[in-house]
Amino acid sequence: MNLLPKSSKEFSSAEYWETFFKKRGGSAFEWYGTYVDHCAVLHKYIKPKEKVLVVGCGNSELSEQMYDVGYQNITNIDISEVVIGHMKERNAALRPAMAFTKMDMMQMDFSDSQFQVVLDKGTLDAVMTDESDGTLRNVERMFAEIGRVLQVGGRFLCISLAQEHIARKVVSHFSQEGWPVRVHAFEEQSEASRQFVMPVFTFVFTKFRKLPGARQEILEMCTEEQEKPLRLESAERLLELVKARQQYALLRNHLARGSSSGENVSLTLCNRESGKPRYTFYVVDQPSVRPAHANNFAIFIVPQGRETEWIFGTDEGRRQLGKTAAFKRLLVVALHRDQLYQSMDAIQEELSGKVMEFAPYGLPPGQQVPFLSVGGDIGVRTIQYRGVSDISGEYVIEDVKGEDGNFYRHLIFLSNVNVVQSEGKLLHNASKTVSKHKKKKKDKRKGQSCLEDESNSSPKLGQAIDKSYLCCNHHRAMIAGLALLSNEGGFLADAAVSLLVIGLGGGSLPLFIHDFFSQSTIDAIEIDPEMLEVATRWFEFSQDNRMKVILADGLHYIRTLADEGSGSYDVIMFDVDSKDTTLGMNCPPPAFVDRAFLQKIQSLLAPRGLFILNLVCRDHRLKEKVMADIKSVFPLVYSQKIEGEVNEILYCQLSTELKTGSKHLLNSGQILENDLKKSGKHWDQTYRLAEMLEKVTIV
Repeated sequence: MNLLPKSSKEFSSAEYWETFFKKRGGSAFEWYGTYVDHCAVLHKYIKPKEKVLVVGCGNSELSEQMYDVGYQNITNIDISEVVIGHMKERNAALRPAMAFTKMDMMQMDFSDSQFQVVLDKGTLDAVMTDESDGTLRNVERMFAEIGRVLQVGGRFLCISLAQEHIARKVVSHFSQEGWPVRVHAFEEQSEASRQFVMPVFTFVFTKFRKLPGARQEILEMCTEEQEKPLRLESAERLLELVKARQQYALLRNHLARGSSSGENVSLTLCNRESGKPRYTFYVVDQPSVRPAHANNFAIFIVPQGRETEWIFGTDEGRRQLGKTAAFKRLLVVALHRDQLYQSMDAIQEELSGKVMEFAPYGLPPGQQVPFLSVGGDIGVRTIQYRGVSDISGEYVIEDVKGEDGNFYRHLIFLSNVNVVQSEGKLLHNASKTVSKHKKKKKDKRKGQSCLEDESNSSPKLGQAIDKSYLCCNHHRAMIAGLALLSNEGGFLADAAVSLLVIGLGGGSLPLFIHDFFSQSTIDAIEIDPEMLEVATRWFEFSQDNRMKVILADGLHYIRTLADEGSGSYDVIMFDVDSKDTTLGMNCPPPAFVDRAFLQKIQSLLAPRGLFILNLVCRDHRLKEKVMADIKSVFPLVYSQKIEGEVNEILYCQLSTELKTGSKHLLNSGQILENDLKKSGKHWDQTYRLAEMLEKVTIV
């Protein structure tokens, strides 16, 4: 038996509902859940002795069940004579005090201010099927009549799916009338009544007298019955939260029904009190994994401060993590800065209910789901400083504990929180540390994380930076590329070399060159004065007669220098990022690799000079153009792709006569590496410059 209308407009016609209830007979039809689903909110706003009007009652059992628990002053109206007759007959003996009347809610016969409560479950949704003039007129008549029959201080409770056009209309109308607006959001309904993927909302509007010239909107959202309402600054913000709940429900339903099929699915959960992000979930599915009792689903907690690492902070890295973990679905959870986390156990307790909403289809009932992590603790993140740059926006300086147990200082631009702009390694003996807590090892298969006995420590303010440390593999590759400057005897650390470095950041790259190449002279160009302050204060950057920082736009500086013909460098390095996140190229900004600008760079290089570029480009078409322009200006271009990263380092030279074979290149790299080790500075044994040059290719 097909009861669906031919079009949504029929929902607002009396004829459709007459036919609907004739065909359906005595079987109750429950829009948006049963009394059990909504009783908590109904009891909160309706007192047993209050006069209640239910509009568009249909043959729902809601009024009957309310009557049976003590709400016996209920009047029900509906436009369908069939359903009203049926409901009178059904309740005559059992509920004699409850009234059922055939009446159009847009033109009611009741006197003004007759009711303390008007209750609607799904009727507004049936009326407002579109935003045509006729529909909007009907909705306005409905709202006007509800306002007329309600007493001052009375409540209009509207249970709705809150489609965008409906939510916007009802919130706008009553807030403009001066009625406080409160929204209760529920995603859970009983299995028997769960007919909709979308969550059901209850809008509560309280009738206030409209004061001339006064407009003070009261807008609140409740996500749980006992939770303190969240006061919102605008109707737009309230509607945004409603939409966010709907999108969350859609995503959850999509994931519950099957695999994410390679999609990059993520969502962020916010702190209830502050509204700030607290957890970000990344769903990693491995369809090839055969589901078994032990490997259906697991939760992986990323320690604080390590969410920027490749394996946790990129889609490719998380897919690799999923393959390694070998679960059908791995939910990777990142912890946010500005949030307090007591322990791994506390995180598990907080997330235990929420994460199960993302369990894969077919998860056996009652199955224990393991929480996994690395290192056995929640990690350490200490925010040392917050600042705002006119150019780069908000940023933080934070110290985090690395996988190796050492502490690292990060510069993070909050416009791109998953990217470390600059990193420095903190020296062990530079300060005392503070013991945080210890954890004991537990069984992962019993739903616990793998935790080891160890002390967490956080760094003290003023801890010294290890200036010999290069955090980024692309920085190491840029240093290795200096071997291309070699002559027959090899390029040595005490060779006189002049460098122009565009982009300062924390200053680790120019500092390393300054300290390890004793005769080098470096001009570092930085457009943002705030970054020079950051590098000096937080990364121990300093200037002297061999190191000079020029605060200028790198584009303008190079153009001016080239046009004047007043400069020449052995090496020009670009390590500058783009602030425009909409582009497919993160580094450098496109203007820095424009063909005309590349020619300016060429003119500033010494005859045997070297241009080194850090290129980060995900747009294949754009990358092809960039490579074509570079090759048109520089006859000899070497490429060094950074394993596990998008970064590609390009070494560009002016003449093919400088072309060297792989054997000679490796030999030059080894000579440079050996000489740097003799510089008298601490040398990190993980720097294997010669090995890095093994994968260099000629473009």
